[in-house]
Amino acid sequence: MTIQADWIRYGADQEYLGYLAVPERVKGPVPAVIVLQEIWGVDDHIQHVARRFAEAGYVALSPDLYAKNGERPEALSGERIVKVKHFLETVPPSAWNNPEERDRAMDALPEPERTEVRTTFGTLFGGLDPTRYIPQLKASSQYLRAEQPLSKGAKVGSVGFCMGGALSAVLATEDPELAAAAIFYGNAPAKEKISSIQCPVYGFYASLDPRITDQVPEFAKQMQEAGKSFQYKVYEGAHHAFFNDTRASYHIDAARDSFATVLQFFAEHLR
Repeated sequence: MTIQADWIRYGADQEYLGYLAVPERVKGPVPAVIVLQEIWGVDDHIQHVARRFAEAGYVALSPDLYAKNGERPEALSGERIVKVKHFLETVPPSAWNNPEERDRAMDALPEPERTEVRTTFGTLFGGLDPTRYIPQLKASSQYLRAEQPLSKGAKVGSVGFCMGGALSAVLATEDPELAAAAIFYGNAPAKEKISSIQCPVYGFYASLDPRITDQVPEFAKQMQEAGKSFQYKVYEGAHHAFFNDTRASYHIDAARDSFATVLQFFAEHLR
């Protein structure tokens, strides 16, 4: 399917920036999907994922959660984030979660790269506060549901990856009109928020990602006790970020099956 894709501004004061991909030869209304970024932002990979959903017949919007009034702060610019990704690809995997080993590797970098990587790494991984993104998440739903001509009046779902997976769950607790939410290896929402979820939720997890996947049985239990709809898959032999085909963790079997499953999930609940 031929699609059109570009950056747009939206929100009450046009304060938000997002990457919008739409089917070119389709007259609305058609359902929409909010594609929520990994911690790396709305990079080439996330833009490609948005276009894949547009090719499947959805209006797809990926909010740039780091941009304020259309601009990112310097520490979160695309160029700086690429430098952090490159740094992490060049150090042993053990350094990712070992601050002392990671700091030694950063100290070996030349300036100004050392300061840039350290500052951007700290900004990215300083702790996710989902509440800071709720206004933009809700504005994204509102834009697709009430303002975007191709999806106006149609159902809206969400899908997110890692950080975005957690935010997809958060949006399900905050938007009572959300029609479906998919979580790819993201944290579960707070227990006290589960009662607010009004839509079916589907989760996709990796067996070699215990920090996230070990939460899933308890999350499933809480959803069941609250009378909510939750299905999930755990892919054996897959690591965190198995869907991202730009990273060493990419797992083609898990990526293929999860994409087919999430399309089926949306086809059922966004009709």
